[in-house]
Amino acid sequence: MSNLKLKIAYDGTSYVGWQRQATGSSVQGCVEAVLGEIEGSSVIAVGAGRTDAGVHALGQVANVRLRRRMAVGSVIRAVNSRLPKDIRVVDAEIVQDSFHARFDATAKVYRYRLIHGEVMNPFARRYGWWQRAEFDTERMNEAGQLLVGEHDFASFQAAGSSTDTTVRRLFSLSVTRAQAGQLWSEDDELGDMTIIEVRGSGFLRHMVRVIVGSLVQVGVGRWDNTDIERALVACDRALAGPTAPPQGLFLMRVDYE
Repeated sequence: MSNLKLKIAYDGTSYVGWQRQATGSSVQGCVEAVLGEIEGSSVIAVGAGRTDAGVHALGQVANVRLRRRMAVGSVIRAVNSRLPKDIRVVDAEIVQDSFHARFDATAKVYRYRLIHGEVMNPFARRYGWWQRAEFDTERMNEAGQLLVGEHDFASFQAAGSSTDTTVRRLFSLSVTRAQAGQLWSEDDELGDMTIIEVRGSGFLRHMVRVIVGSLVQVGVGRWDNTDIERALVACDRALAGPTAPPQGLFLMRVDYE
């Protein structure tokens, strides 16, 4: 039996998230169904992280154990020929039997896209949070540095969540401006974006989206650094900002070193 590490990209718009749910289509369920068809028996795909409904991924990682012997390239082609068009295995490799996609991960990188303009580009609506207001990205970046390091992020998780510990470590956070260029339009009117990128050892449910919602409050001038510090120290969800919608969030990569 071989242990196969898969790098998976998907548009999360139509799915309840990565993880299988009692109802609704999940990315994990689609991958497992296709691999099970190829293997001839049920297969479990262990994902590195649980992306929420509507969240996208360019670098989700999963590992699966297969009895059937196939060249890696053949596996990729066979899986992709059966998967829905909004899910693709972009890379695969045989790894040590002990490799575990979730437990061996040392960091995850998420990127959130805020799209500016008087009108929301209809082609970008699934991949960003539209904001008519302009942001002070320097102030957002400065406030974001207060969250870097090891902290109790209880204020920045989904209300009602339950976990053993709410302590997490953020290795970095950046807020930058970017131009979408010709990806969305032939001029810059509908392509100006603010990009928030975070790298951390792990994330609570909705943690990145609450961080984004909080930094938006700073960007439009409603909050300053004191409000971010107050929310962080209080460990009270009510003191953090709103939860940003899922469509702007992308799991970019998972690190294993």
